[in-house]
This record gives sequence, structure tokens and C-alpha cells, in this order.
Amino acid sequence: MNTAGKLLTVGAMAFVIGLPFVLRKGEAPSRFAEDTVVIITPHTESIRYEFGRAFREWYRVRTGRSVYVDYRVIGGTSEISKFLDSEYTNSFRNYWEGELGREWTLDVQEAFLNRSLVPDDSPGDDTPAEAARRAFLASELSSGIDIVFGGGAYDFTSMASRGLLVDAGLLDRHPDWFQETATPGTVPRAIPRINAGETLYDARGRWYGAVLSTYGIVYNRDSLRRLGIPVEPRQWPDLTDPRYFGEIAICDPSKSGSMTQAFEMIIQQQMQLAVDEGLRAKGEGLRTKEGDNDYPDLSPSPLALRPYLESGWMRGMEIIQKISANARYFTDASQKVNIDVGMGDCAAGMTIDFYGRFQQENILERSGDPRFGFHTPAGGSTVSADPLGLLRGARNRAVAEAFIEFVLSLEGQKLWNFRLGTPGGPETFALRRPPIRPELYSDQWNHYRSDASYNPYLASADFHYHAEWTSPLFSEIRTIIRVCFMDVRAELTEAWGAIIKARREGRAEDADRAEALLTDLSRISYSEAMTTIDAALKAPRIEEVRLARVLSEHFRRQYLAARDMARGH
Repeated sequence: MNTAGKLLTVGAMAFVIGLPFVLRKGEAPSRFAEDTVVIITPHTESIRYEFGRAFREWYRVRTGRSVYVDYRVIGGTSEISKFLDSEYTNSFRNYWEGELGREWTLDVQEAFLNRSLVPDDSPGDDTPAEAARRAFLASELSSGIDIVFGGGAYDFTSMASRGLLVDAGLLDRHPDWFQETATPGTVPRAIPRINAGETLYDARGRWYGAVLSTYGIVYNRDSLRRLGIPVEPRQWPDLTDPRYFGEIAICDPSKSGSMTQAFEMIIQQQMQLAVDEGLRAKGEGLRTKEGDNDYPDLSPSPLALRPYLESGWMRGMEIIQKISANARYFTDASQKVNIDVGMGDCAAGMTIDFYGRFQQENILERSGDPRFGFHTPAGGSTVSADPLGLLRGARNRAVAEAFIEFVLSLEGQKLWNFRLGTPGGPETFALRRPPIRPELYSDQWNHYRSDASYNPYLASADFHYHAEWTSPLFSEIRTIIRVCFMDVRAELTEAWGAIIKARREGRAEDADRAEALLTDLSRISYSEAMTTIDAALKAPRIEEVRLARVLSEHFRRQYLAARDMARGH
């Protein structure tokens, strides 16, 4: 090869190798910045880009220094939580054995992140487990990450209670940004800690809601016509329609705390309907009052509501089971749901609101095609916080606190829902998410907002989240869906398909008997979730594995029996 040819080859290789860096919107040079903040996040590239870009400018104006926003992306909030547990375990073990000279045991490993272990005021008589917990909470051990940015409030509450998150000081620096509770159906003057039963920030400042989220249904109007479904889905039970068989897109709740919460909303809605029906039949009503506690008190007592809650739980689980039976897949990638529904590969799916709105706008802008729709079921979704928090031992703590302050400032909040090109709005991506700062819902900002007609604080009046009903069972819900619907999905879909076929062939009796067997969910009742399943999840890991095996085998046999029954065998 001659010299010119070699130069051409080298030039082409350099172009191919360098092209991704050219297209990264100028982020690479920031690696040489004076300051750094390391953020682990499940957020999309669009959110990472807009907040990284805007924070760099905000930080430069206030400090005169440049900053590099070092994002780490490994998956959803559940995956992030597991990663942080691992990193803090390694860090604490090195500290425990190396600096403290103590023996590392299984008890120590299980104790230092145990939220239930509260050391007393007498360290002298600590057991090794208590000493480990005390030592971790008093430490500045680092995971190498400064901030967790994005996810569900449940996962952040869990991380805070285990000691992974610490006070970022925002409640002290900006007390005017926060208030205690909000009156349902009104717009508060500041960010409320409690809104319609949902906690929007931690009372000790360990995490703060950055933006608000709801859950809803995405659907493809062309696919609905193809399937002969004349009415767009408006409520969660609509997705149980047999015509959606093999057409529903769902994100794996075992990988996503947000998707687990979406399933929790299905159960909550059915519980509330069951309670309302039961109390109306008795001539009573469900009344709530906002108190000093995290969640509203109930009248009558929760014990009196128990039969209705049991019924609502079972109704909710049956809906989730049938949606799972209609599912084409459970994906690890939350954005895949919206992409596949947009392309018509799936007719409908469950998603978080901003993915749905973003995809809807994206398709309209690119093609003008109104085929993609998004809808939040009335009375079927909470308005919850998508938080961020400061991690213990943050090596870039001052910069991390500045980032958290920026995200909660009006400058940061405008990025969530302002239109492209508006003053203070995003530069490249319209994020289409409702900000948590109530001030941005005033009339002066409406002409800048992408969704000027939507106010989450007013919308939250349609749904009151009763955390005491299902929040303690969040992990149990996630486990039940994985073990009883996902792990045995082949048998579940085979049985459901056989039932659908039996109805189409006019064999209603076979179909009814088979469906009654399919939907016998007594092994995962509300009582079972609070006792047997809860105990297994709190026991050593081997007990959870054993329970999972027992339940999956039970439902595998049950689904196969239902299949045979539907076939008339």
C-alpha cells in the first residue's frame, strides 16, 4: 500500500473511532474540568444530557469553576441498590478488618446495613452485630459514587434507612422550598412532604423528590384497529382483555422499582374500590385525615377494613396475572415498552408517564402520526416522587450538594417540563415531566410548559395512596410477580391461550372451569403475603430460594392443569 493509501486508511479509522466522541454533544472535554461529581442514575440519556449541560453552566456562574458530571448507568433502581450494597460491603469489610482489626463474620455482614438494628447509647456492651451497625453509621465510608439520581421513593426510603443516604442539608439551607403536608386537590405553596398519602421528601433530608411521576397505559391505535378493539384502554383491567393476548409490553418489576410501584397501583386501586363498596354497603364511608405521621389515619380502623383489603388484594393480583398472561415479554429495558408500542410490535403496555409522553411527542414531531397514545387511569395511579439523594462518604460532597440544590432550584426544575427553546428550558430534548416545585404551576409559567393543562397536585385528588396497605409488602409484590407469573410464564400463557381458544370455540363450560382454576391465587393471598412470604424474605437467603421454588412449582402445576381443563381433557 502506498503512503497516500496508508494515510487514507488511518484517516478513515480515526474518523470511525472518533465519531462517537464528536457526537457526544461536547461532553468529553469536560473530563478535564476542575471539579467532578459522580452520579449513578437510571435516567435516560436525554435527562442526563440536559441536567449535565445546565448544571455545568449554573456551577460555573456561581463558583467560577468548571465541573464534570460523571454519570454511571448500570440499570434500574433495583440494580443500582444491589450495586451500592456490594460496594459498601466491600468498603466496610476493608475498614472493619483493616482499620478496626475485627473479625468479619456472617453476622457482621448482615448487621451493618440492617435497618432494624438500632444501636443504643451503650456502645460498651455491643454485640459484634451492634458494633458493626454503629461503626457503619458513624463512618464516612464511600462507594465511589456521590449521588443517586432517579428511581422510586420506596428504594430511596430503603437506602436511607439502611444508612446509604445522608442529609444533604437542603432543608436547612432552603426551608422556604418545603412544607409538611398539602391539602388534597389544591396546589401547595412549597414542596409538601406528604401529598395524597405519598411522601415527597425525607424528613431528615436524606432524599428529595426531584420530579413527579404517574403510571399509565401506552397504546398503538393502528394495532387496536388490527385487533378489533374499538375502545382505547382507560383502566388497568382493560389490559386483561383476551384480544390483547401476546400484545402487551411490560418492564420486569424485579429490575425496576418504578414498575413494581405501577403494579402496586393496580392493587391499591382494587383495594380502595373494595373498601368503598364494602363500607357503602354498610352505610359507612372511608374518611382520611392528614396528621403528623407520614401517612393518613383511617376511620374505621384498619382491622375493620381487613376483609375488604383481602378482597381488593386478590382482585388486583388477578388483574396482574392476566396482564402477565397477555404479555409478549417482560423486558429489562424500560424504554423498549414505548418503542415497541410505537412501532406496533405490541398493541399496549404499562409505563411511567414521562416515557409515554416523550414517545408520543417524538412520534408526532417526526411523522405527524397520532397512532401513539398515553393515558393515566383515573383513580388508578398515585402522583409519586422520583428522588435524588446524597450517598454516604461522597468524595465530592460540596459539588454533590450543589448538584442536588440545582436540581431542586427553579433553574433546574424548569428543565423538566419547559418547551425546547423557552427561557430556562431544555436545549436539545423536551423531557415532558412534571416538576415537583409547585411554583411552576402558576399562570406566569404556563405558556412555557409542554403540558400546561396538567397539574399533578390537582390530579392527585383522584387517588389517595394508603401506604400502610401495601408499602410494607413492596418486596413481596415484586417477588410474587416474578415467581408466580414471570418464572412460569410459559405455562401461564399456554393455559390462558387454551382458555381463550375454548371460548372462541363455544366451550364456555370448559373455559369457565379452567379460568377458575387459573385464577385461584389463595397461595399468594394478602394474609400469605404478610406472613409466610414476608417471613421468608426476612429470613436468610436460602429461605427465599426455597419459597420461590415451592410457589413456582405450585403454579406451574396449576397452570398446566388449567390448560388441560380448557382443552377438555
